[in-house]
Amino acid sequence: MEIRILSVGKIKEKYLNDGIAEYTKRLQRYCKLTFVQVADEKTPDHACEAVNTQIKMTEGQRLLKHIREQDYVIALAIEGDMPDSVGLSRKLEMLGIHGRSCVTFVIGGSLGLSREVLDRADEKLSFSRMTFPHQLMQMILLEQIYRSYRIMKKEPYHK
Repeated sequence: MEIRILSVGKIKEKYLNDGIAEYTKRLQRYCKLTFVQVADEKTPDHACEAVNTQIKMTEGQRLLKHIREQDYVIALAIEGDMPDSVGLSRKLEMLGIHGRSCVTFVIGGSLGLSREVLDRADEKLSFSRMTFPHQLMQMILLEQIYRSYRIMKKEPYHK
């Protein structure tokens, strides 16, 4: 199975890049992992809702250009379902069993995802009702995908 991580913005922090590199290395034995990053828009402080919506729309159009028709799309969104790690593992396993060759996880920018991206998603996933930096979410997501594969393969991993 191919797992694609489609995200807004580049990760500049070394500690996050190091963590992402570590989980990327660990996942090599389980799946094909692909990263696609699109440019983020400058978000002015105290911008009005119309400006924020326009920024999300612009970033959303960039994201949608990289979503293929055959992709099963899981958008990271605060209003999404919150499965536990076993639930996410079962979801990925079932997608593979049902012939889904590519699962694309979409991580929005600092303002979140546009309505168009959310509408294209096959489902929405939330890690918490709390807000996390979108750069950090990439590493958290990779850790949970790695954990999912360990669970699927019945391999030990800390709880």
